[in-house]
Amino acid sequence: MKFLRLGNPGAERPAVLAAGPDGVERFYHLGPLTGDVDGDFLAGGGVERARAALAAGALEEIADVVGQRIGAPIAQPGSLVCIGMNYALHAAESGAEPPEIPVVFLKPSNTVAGPYDPAPIPPLSIKYDWEVELGIVIGRSASYLETTDDAQACIAGYVTANDLSEREYQLPGAAGQWTKGKSLPASTPLGPWLVPADEVDAGRLRLRSWVNGEPRQDSSTADLIFDPATLVHHCSQYMLLEPGDVILTGTPEGVALSGRFAYLAEGDVVELEVEGLGRQRQEFFRAAHAREGARA
Repeated sequence: MKFLRLGNPGAERPAVLAAGPDGVERFYHLGPLTGDVDGDFLAGGGVERARAALAAGALEEIADVVGQRIGAPIAQPGSLVCIGMNYALHAAESGAEPPEIPVVFLKPSNTVAGPYDPAPIPPLSIKYDWEVELGIVIGRSASYLETTDDAQACIAGYVTANDLSEREYQLPGAAGQWTKGKSLPASTPLGPWLVPADEVDAGRLRLRSWVNGEPRQDSSTADLIFDPATLVHHCSQYMLLEPGDVILTGTPEGVALSGRFAYLAEGDVVELEVEGLGRQRQEFFRAAHAREGARA
């Protein structure tokens, strides 16, 4: 079962992709159950209610999916929490030692974009980079959790994510602040789907990325330094995680920061996927400075 949102930005409608009685996957309207795939839906037992409705044949099939935009699978999260250097080889290619405790930072939730939306490169950017990541979606409030078992129970599901990063803004140099390098518009494509946690073995998922069809990253969540439950438990000691919040678990080696590949340029196409969670595709364009009649 895969939850998604269909429609133009700001007007997405909730849907679910699931196998019908004949075993063929079909799209179904979630409108009878919820107005959106959001924190309220997840916290209110939405996953279980959707399963029951599908089993009862109570959801109408969507007949006109072809050509519809697929938005981010979770409505704008309250918090977008990110984990840095969570793969040892990525830490090494970044010139850092693997961390002994999770490195945590925040991205604005308004950076979330759809998995196939055109992707803007900032007007002054010279080091725009890709990062395929496993995303955790929170399904119930988490604060000061006692155990990782408690943390696992707070995970509603998982998504594919791209944590686009401007390295010149992020790292020591003229700007040198992670917030600047990680806060750019449309820099967090999510989706295409949200897959429930009980249908995913999050510890053994292959992650891959390509730029213009050429392989870049190829790793597994088995190589995570800190697994999803550990990350949720850790973050809950420092912040309130709420239903619908998203945690990005870090990226493996193979990004442009390594020095082995060129940074992104206008016209480049990035594709990335996490096993079982769907594949993204973004075509990049150079954003213009804001002025009347310019493309933002």
